[in-house]
Amino acid sequence: MDRLRAEHAALMALARIILAMIDDPAPLRPADLASARSALRTTLVRHLKCEDWALYPRLRASGEAELVRLTRAFELEMGDLADNFAAYDDKWTAARVAADRAGFCRETRIVFDLLGRRVEREERELYPLADKLYSAAAPVVAPVRGGSTISS
Repeated sequence: MDRLRAEHAALMALARIILAMIDDPAPLRPADLASARSALRTTLVRHLKCEDWALYPRLRASGEAELVRLTRAFELEMGDLADNFAAYDDKWTAARVAADRAGFCRETRIVFDLLGRRVEREERELYPLADKLYSAAAPVVAPVRGGSTISS
C-alpha cells in the first residue's frame, strides 16, 4: 500500500509539473514536456499494473461483500480512465501540441482532473479498506528483546 500511495503522490506531482508548463505563457519546451509526460505515463502504467495484478485480485478474494463490490466498481471505472488516458496520450504528439496548444491544454486539464479525482477516491474509499485487510493478514512477529537472537 505504501508503494501505491507513493505512486499516487508521484502522479500528482508530475501532473502539477505539466500543468505549470502549460499555464506558463512562454512557449512550451517540447523536450521538457515530453520528459514529464513520459514520466507520468510510465508511473501510471506501473501503478495500474500493480492494482490490476496485485491489489484488486486480493481485495476481491477477501470475500467481504462491500470490499468486493467497491473493488469491482473501481476496476470498471479504471478501465475507462486508462482508455481515456491512452487516447489522450496517443492523440497529443509533439507536432499536434505545437499546432494546437489551446486544445492540448484544455484536454490535459480534463484528463488530469479525472486522474486527480480517481486518486482522491482511492485514497479516501478503497485504500483504507485495503489497509484493514492487509493489517489483519499481517503475520505476528515476536519482538526481539535485549539484543537476543535465535542463535544466542
